[in-house]
Amino acid sequence: MRSIWAGAISFGLVVIPVKLYAATEQRDITFRQVHRADGGRIQFRRFCTLDGEEVPYSDIAKGYELPTGDMVVLTDDDLAELPLVTAHRIEVLHFAPSAQVEPILANKSYYLEPESTGTRAYVLFRDALEKSGKVAVAKVALRQREALGALRVREGVLTLETLLWPDEIRKPEFPFLDEDIDVRSQELKMAASLIETMTEDFEPDQFRDAYREALEAVVRAKVEGNDVVRPAGLADPSPKGEVADLAETLRASVAALKAERAKSDGTARPTAVPAPGTKGPGTKGPGTKAPGAKSTARRKPAAAKADDGEQEAAPRAKAPARRKASA
Repeated sequence: MRSIWAGAISFGLVVIPVKLYAATEQRDITFRQVHRADGGRIQFRRFCTLDGEEVPYSDIAKGYELPTGDMVVLTDDDLAELPLVTAHRIEVLHFAPSAQVEPILANKSYYLEPESTGTRAYVLFRDALEKSGKVAVAKVALRQREALGALRVREGVLTLETLLWPDEIRKPEFPFLDEDIDVRSQELKMAASLIETMTEDFEPDQFRDAYREALEAVVRAKVEGNDVVRPAGLADPSPKGEVADLAETLRASVAALKAERAKSDGTARPTAVPAPGTKGPGTKGPGTKAPGAKSTARRKPAAAKADDGEQEAAPRAKAPARRKASA
């Protein structure tokens, strides 16, 4: 894990330097909005509603709109002057029973790791807090905003839970709350009995996100089946990059090699027909004659024939036939 904040826990005169880490993460599949026809990504651009021009991010400021439609524009300098007394500090305000910090107030959870110089004070504070059974209510500034927080102990580590402000919790206002609904005592006993029968320890590890697993299987099947769209203009993966599917690469290499061989076979010269008494196909000696090459072979110099014993044998075999004809 990588720390996202460094500061200190302070309560009374005690200061404990710590690092802050995100304790949770969303394990969800991220999708992009794409054009159904060709897989091209959908882009969102920032345009000014007055002049229709695209506005670069550097020219965008925060604005508070008044009921009249007028806009109060706040710059980074305006925000920098806001007082954040708890910047880089988790200031413990008081301690309270755990049950009083309702789960609905919880916003986000963080782990706190002690710096080497504050390990002993960290362990002392952790053990005292865990033994008390209480939580430490604190204030902390994260990402340029001050928030309430609750310090608890989980698996030997101090955790900071940022809390919502009271006015951020909506009040439940439903019609049935004002209705007089009669619940009989026997029904209440039966419901209590059913709850008791179904009561067991909560073990989070026995639960899993079946929807996410099924969605991952769908994506994996499409990848294995090569049901993938490459948008036009997207360059092929660099050879230096990681090979996504080695078997697919080898398969493509074999297909390319077969195509090259087939092309070579189609342009090869015809096999020569060997003359009687000469070597078989593939022999490069002069005795292997191609069609139409008979007259050329007879005009070869005698010196060339003397170098090849097989060529000498053919003229001697034909000589008696010539003498017989002259007789």
